[in-house]
Amino acid sequence: MSVTAIISKRIKRMKKGQPFTGAVFLNAGPRGAVDKALSRLVRDGTLERVIRGVYMRPKVSKILGRLAPSPIQVVEAIARARREKLNIHGAEAVRRLGLSTQMQIQPVYYTSGPTRAIRVGEAVVHLQHAPHEYLQHAGTKVGIVLTALLYLGQEEATVVVIARILRALSLEEVKKLQASRKPQWMELALERAGKDIEVAASEIVMG
Repeated sequence: MSVTAIISKRIKRMKKGQPFTGAVFLNAGPRGAVDKALSRLVRDGTLERVIRGVYMRPKVSKILGRLAPSPIQVVEAIARARREKLNIHGAEAVRRLGLSTQMQIQPVYYTSGPTRAIRVGEAVVHLQHAPHEYLQHAGTKVGIVLTALLYLGQEEATVVVIARILRALSLEEVKKLQASRKPQWMELALERAGKDIEVAASEIVMG
């Protein structure tokens, strides 16, 4: 079976509109043969090239016509291929937790890879290299809380703010947060906030 035939067979099982990089097919044959096969599939309409090195099965809406993936979907596909971790930036994490209304002008994400900007059409996604602490529990509420607190820092991540955040987490999420790697100031603030919540709860019960 030719490299093109192998790739075509695998593509049929892939979701339309979901971006991926050519790297997912490197086990189908030599790199040069894979690149030629992908170019051939783009020419015949089986695939659509989103940006250089990123492809997808075309997705068409009867109302909207041809649909494009979001910029972050494209960036996530690139990150998967490079085995990089991604997490939302602290400023966006603070906004999602209701602690700020300020929107990012251009999306910024923390990454385990190098700092760089990726252009997708008219949009630009900025990736900022960050240490492990900023990438823990990426894609979860716990990850959002961690990046938000690290972004706020010791001065702004007060016990009152942390207590408000903790009330929105499940017990399991609180345990994950407590077990995460974090600076000492955050460890102490979480402990104090937890005690304040316990005191408030006991006062309600007693009252």
